[in-house]
Parts: sequence; structure tokens; C-alpha cells
Amino acid sequence: MTVQFPKGFEWGVATASYQIEGAVHEGGRGESIWDRFSHIEGNIQNGDTGDIACDHYHLYKDDVALMKELGVKTYRFSISWPRIFPNGTGDVNEEGVQFYRNLLEALHEAGIEPAVTLFHWDLPQKLQDKGGWLNRETADAFATYAKTCYERFGDLVPRWITHNEPFVHAFLGHYFGEMAPGMKDLRATLQVSHHLLLSHGMAVKVHRELGLQSEIGITYSTSSVYPANKHVKDKEAAELYDGMLNKWFFDPVLLGSYPEDIKSRYEEAFPLDFIQDGDLDTISQRIDFCGINYYFRTIIAYDNTVPFWNGREVQKEHAERTAMGWEVYPDGLRQRLLECKERYGNLPLYITENGCAADDVVNEGKVDDSFRISYLDRHFKAMQEAIEQDGVNLKGYYLWSFLDNFEWAYGYDKRFGIVYVDYETLQRVKKDSFYWYQQVVKENGLPSKSNYATLSCQS
Repeated sequence: MTVQFPKGFEWGVATASYQIEGAVHEGGRGESIWDRFSHIEGNIQNGDTGDIACDHYHLYKDDVALMKELGVKTYRFSISWPRIFPNGTGDVNEEGVQFYRNLLEALHEAGIEPAVTLFHWDLPQKLQDKGGWLNRETADAFATYAKTCYERFGDLVPRWITHNEPFVHAFLGHYFGEMAPGMKDLRATLQVSHHLLLSHGMAVKVHRELGLQSEIGITYSTSSVYPANKHVKDKEAAELYDGMLNKWFFDPVLLGSYPEDIKSRYEEAFPLDFIQDGDLDTISQRIDFCGINYYFRTIIAYDNTVPFWNGREVQKEHAERTAMGWEVYPDGLRQRLLECKERYGNLPLYITENGCAADDVVNEGKVDDSFRISYLDRHFKAMQEAIEQDGVNLKGYYLWSFLDNFEWAYGYDKRFGIVYVDYETLQRVKKDSFYWYQQVVKENGLPSKSNYATLSCQS
């Protein structure tokens, strides 16, 4: 049976500013926290930085031409806040505005609709110097930045995303210390989380006040969480972990409250006095859609040595894994979509990121990445089942990533793209998955002659 998607299903690709743009000292751009963090020895594999990355800043016309050839309807990208406000606030950098105007106009000429993310982690360093997201004033600065983007680009942007993965920026950047700004403080993490969500609500409110016809929403990193076995303590630990990872960020926006079980645990350790009266009303402004980023499931086993959550991640033995070491588990995507429908109602959803890292190599001008094709094939089937069998209101899919790029703490070691980037020459090479995805987009379903479903994604 051919796997088809509903008419009008929106196929796209995704990237992020610091990961592809480069030109960090050009066009009036200010320093971001990732510029600072990546230049500190030991933070990034091989000492890599995003200084050049894919040089999309200079090569965007070539990249848009490739997207047009691919046939996608939508390109999700992020605006670099320090390109618009080099100091985070104050004077607007007109050169930065012009760069994004040029990119948006090129996309429109190519028949590609932009989906623009306002914050994909590259906070202006000048704001970090004042406390970053720990400082409530950063939420005000974000609202001003958002308003400026709406006013300067609103005629060309049909879909806005306020934040990309607030969990990752909050926890990996402020609790685990693996990402910029590199802190390790749980209370600070929760304060950052709250201010991120507050700034989201403020940006949505500004969008409504301006009367824009475009859609606005938020994108979450998500994982379906499973207990390691049927023991009651494992199930309880998995529920707590799900609350920390998913509900702590979804509930305030979509339900207007923090999950009480998680909140009470945190309050046993320290006061959550950064949550002020009226904040949750602001945070829970109506949104038009929710973005879902999914890569793998999470398995949790009870462990009372882990504070707050009493659980630790465990790995399934002999599981199929990507080059990131992430388990390939397509049914987790379907499960997560269904969980969103059941808990939050059937609001429109977009898969704003999903993809497979692999150790791709160029051989005689070609890149055989059948493992990636297999990964995508199975996740697309899970998506289609969620739509057809579960009634999930899934509207589109944006593949991560269009280009190989700077993969945060992993530097350039991990390749997610369907277009290979030679980081020495900056040459782009279309991988086999590019041509396969081109057929998916054209047929609005899995290619009828697909024989990739049984191939391994193990790299």
C-alpha cells in the first residue's frame, strides 16, 4: 500500500543561524553567547567554531536554488538576534535587516515560504553580560526584538516561531553545562526556563496587537518517555522525567499552569519566586500551532541517587542507533504526537525537526546515505499512521537538516544534512537522500519504488 499524506501537507527543510551562517564579524553583527562559548578551549570537539560554518551568509542564493530544485514548500530558518541588535537592545543594525530581507525575497522568488524562528540559542553576549535569561529584562528585550522583526519582515513571513527548544537552551545551557552559556545551576535553569516562556508569551501578545495575518507558535524538543520495565518505581520515575522534559514547557503555554507534581518537588528545594502574578496569563497567549522536534525516545530506570527526578536514562541493548548514538525508534514519534493530542487538544502540529546523523563520505562525487533514507522512511510511516489512524492534526514536516552544519558541542563531526558540505571548500554535494526526499515532496508520500525500509541506520 502506498503511503500518502493529506493534500496540502507541507514538506520543508530546517536550519539555524549560528549553525550555517558564518560571517560572525561581518554586516555589523554583534557577538553571541555561542561565539564566546565556542572559543573557550574544551567546549567544542576539535576546537570548532561557527565563525565560517557553511558560509550561508554569502552563499544563500546558491542554497535557495538547491531548495527550489528539491521542491520543498517551506524553509524554516532562524534570525540571529545579534545581527538585528548587536547589543541586544538599542539601535537596529540595518545591514542585518537587509541580509534577511534579501534572503526572504530570494525565497519568495523561488516559491518557498519561510517559517522564521526568532530565537535558536544565539543570545547577544551583551545581554548575557547582564545576566542573560536569568535577568527578567531579557524577556522585555526579546519582545522588542520580536516586534522589530515583525515590522521589518512581516510582509514576507507567513509563519513565526518564537523559540526553538526552550528545554535544551535552559537545561543543557544552564544545568548540564554542555551548551552556551555553560552554567550548572538547577535553580538558575528553572528561572531561565520561566523567562524563556514569558518572553514567548510577550512576543505572541505583540504579534496579536500588531494585527498580523501570519501564524505564530513555538517549537519544543520532545521525546516519548518509557519506563525501563514494569516496576512501579520505574513508572513513577518515567512520569517525573516526562514532567521535567515535556510538561514543564508544554503545560504553561497550552494549559496555563506548571505541572503541580514537578513544581512541588522543585519548591521543596528552593522558592520559585521568579514566577510573578500574571505571568502564566501572558505565557498562555493563544498560539496557532505547535512545533515538535523528535529524534529518539527516552527510557528511564528508577535511581534514588538522582535528585528531583529519581531516575536515570538507560539504553536498550543492541538497539539500532544513529551516529549521535541515538536510538532509532519511529513509533516514539507517533506516540509523542498522540500524547500531545490527548493532553492539549488537537491543535495544528508541525514536525519542525527530525533527521538522522551519519558518517557521510563523498565517493566519486556522490554520497550514499541509504541509512538516512531508511530512518526517514520509517518516521514518515509513523507520521502517516498518526494522521490516518490516530487523527492527529499534523500539518507538515521540516527535515533536519538541509545542510551539514556546526552541530553545537559536536562541532563539525556530526552530519545531519541531505546536502553534504565540504568545510574546506564550502562545496555543496547533494546526497542520495536529497533525491529521495525530492521524490517524497513531489509525490506527497513515500516513493512507490522505495526499497529502503529494511536498510540499517547504524553508522
